[in-house]
Amino acid sequence: MHIYTNVITVMESQLRNLISDSNRYLKCYHHYLKCSTEIQTMQNFIDNLFLDIMAKTVNGKSNLNVIGVGSGSGETDFQMSSALHRKYPEMTVDNEVIEPNPQQLRDYKDLVSQTPGLDYIKFNWNEMTAEEFEEQWKEKKGTKKADLIHMFQMLYYVKDPGATISFFQGLLNKNGQLLLILYSGNIGLIKMRNTYSKQLGTAEVNRSTSDIKHFLDSKGVSYRSYYLPNEVDITKCFIEGDEEGEMMIDFLTQVLHFSNTASPELKAGVMEFLRCPEISVPSNGKVLMNVSYELIVLK
Repeated sequence: MHIYTNVITVMESQLRNLISDSNRYLKCYHHYLKCSTEIQTMQNFIDNLFLDIMAKTVNGKSNLNVIGVGSGSGETDFQMSSALHRKYPEMTVDNEVIEPNPQQLRDYKDLVSQTPGLDYIKFNWNEMTAEEFEEQWKEKKGTKKADLIHMFQMLYYVKDPGATISFFQGLLNKNGQLLLILYSGNIGLIKMRNTYSKQLGTAEVNRSTSDIKHFLDSKGVSYRSYYLPNEVDITKCFIEGDEEGEMMIDFLTQVLHFSNTASPELKAGVMEFLRCPEISVPSNGKVLMNVSYELIVLK
């Protein structure tokens, strides 16, 4: 996960988008990670899908060119690189990292400096957005092709996701692949954000794999998709004044200090919505919400 520093404008309210405060965003995101199964979900993806998906791309290569778009602090990048290295120990990797948030990029560099045995990876750091990278690439008339490009949980934060996908797909080698991960379109979280998008001012972050598939279908682009189950414990959201509950609500709504700044009507509506059986379910004294992802693979 990454953080984009450009702020999405809140259109019809005085609410501030969570992304306008990167420190608060990180704090809320880390709490979300702690309460969700996301880390295990991503590990399952890498253990059970990733190497199979990459088999044809990697076959016979001595060097792999990788572009990570919105790589955040690098943990998932490392998991993928480690899996490839275990399978293909003689292969080297050129890793182009694109991450606009300076703190996240520093954390990624720290992870690299603290991890032994990375001689097989060459890192190139780009503190910029996907759009800025595209602009720079075109100005420099770049020609280097990639074998793997991955965009995980970042297409919410670009102005034109279709254009971004098309640009990066154009950078692929013959057997290269572009991997996208976003929230699945049928989950409760997307339903909640769509229902209150005008009041929350979060239309952009409502994007899901349904939107991406619609774009790809309209362009006649073939793809494969895989469902990645994930859930989050939102129990503390319903405890008035609970600090962890407040962080979770901020992350789910993508609104900075939602409980303190939203109108009583909006707050009541969102909380009631989160309790709906189609959105969350009680389980062993907890309230769990479906926040599953979907992987889309393009050639």
